[in-house]
Amino acid sequence: MDTQEKTFPSANAAARPSRRQLLQTGAAGLAVLAAPALVRAQSTPKIRIGFWPVAAGLPFFAAVDKGYFKEAGLDVEPLKFAGAQQVMEAMLSGRSDGSANGTGSANLAIGEIAQPGLFKIFCTNPSNAKFVLDEFIVAKDSSFKVMADLKGKRVASGPGIQNVTLAKTMLERAGATGATVSELPIGQHVAALVAGQVDACYTLEPTGTVGRMNGTTRVLEAGVVAKYILGDPMAPWHGGAASLTTEFIKKNPEATKKFIAAYARGVELVRSQPDDARQYMKGYTAIEGALTAEVPLASYMLYNEFKPSDVAYFQKFYDLFTDKGIFEKKVLVDGLLYKG
Repeated sequence: MDTQEKTFPSANAAARPSRRQLLQTGAAGLAVLAAPALVRAQSTPKIRIGFWPVAAGLPFFAAVDKGYFKEAGLDVEPLKFAGAQQVMEAMLSGRSDGSANGTGSANLAIGEIAQPGLFKIFCTNPSNAKFVLDEFIVAKDSSFKVMADLKGKRVASGPGIQNVTLAKTMLERAGATGATVSELPIGQHVAALVAGQVDACYTLEPTGTVGRMNGTTRVLEAGVVAKYILGDPMAPWHGGAASLTTEFIKKNPEATKKFIAAYARGVELVRSQPDDARQYMKGYTAIEGALTAEVPLASYMLYNEFKPSDVAYFQKFYDLFTDKGIFEKKVLVDGLLYKG
C-alpha cells in the first residue's frame, strides 16, 4: 500500500505572514510614508486676502500673477470687495485672513476697536503730492479753480467712513464750508460728474487718470490728505495697508513669514521695475490698455522700514478719527505694526 506523506507546517512556515497580513502591513507602511506629505499639505493653508480695485493694491496683484506666492509654496486666494469696509468685515468674521494694500487704514482700525488684536500691518502705501493716490476731481469745463470754490457744492466721496470723514474734513479746512458729501462707488465718480449729478468728487486713482484720458474731468488738487490732514503736502499719508489677522499669524508662523517675503517681492518689483509691474493691474482694477502706463503709482513702506517720523504721521492720521468721534477710543499705530 502506498503510504501518503503527511506534511506539517514547519516553524519557519508558521512565522510567515498570510497574504492578508502582508496587505495590511503594506498599507500601514504606505500610510507612514504618506504622513509627511499630509503634514506638509496641512501646514500650508489657503491664505484668503481681501482687496478692492484701486491702483494701490499693485504689489499684491503682481505677487499673485508673477507666481511669487506659488514659488514660496503658498496657496493664496484673492477676494475682491466693493470697499475697504467690506474687506475689514470679512477679516472680523473669519472669512478673510488679511488685506492687500489699498485697504483703508482707518477701516482696519475700526475692526481693531471692535475686536482688539484683530490684525497686524506689514506694509502700507503712503501717498502725498508726489506719490499720488488721493485727489479731488471736477468736470473738465467747470469753473472751479481751487478747493475753496467748492463751498456749498455737492461732493461725492468713495464709500466708507474713512473716505467720508476725510472728504468732509478737507473741505472744511480748505474753506469749502457748507459742501454736502455723499458716498458713491469710485467707479461711478467720472460718470456722476459728466451727468452733472455732483460738482466734485474726492476720489482715488485711477479715477482721475480715467477722466483725464477720456477728456471729461480734471484734477482740482492731488495729494490732499497730506496737505489738509497732515499739514505737509509731502508728508506720508498711510491711508492704505496690507495686513494679516493675528489669528492667522499665530496659527501659521512659517506661512506668515513666507507670505510677507513673497509680498515684499511684489513691492520690490513695483519699486525697481514700475513699467513691468503696471500690467498686473489688469483683471484686478478697471485699469488696462493705454491707461496702464498713465496711472500714478503709490509708494510702499514695509514694516521694517518705518522710522519714528512715519509712525508719528500715521498716528496723526488716526488721531483725526478719534477727535471726530469715529474711533470710540485712541488707536495706537505702533501696536498694530507687525514686528517680524
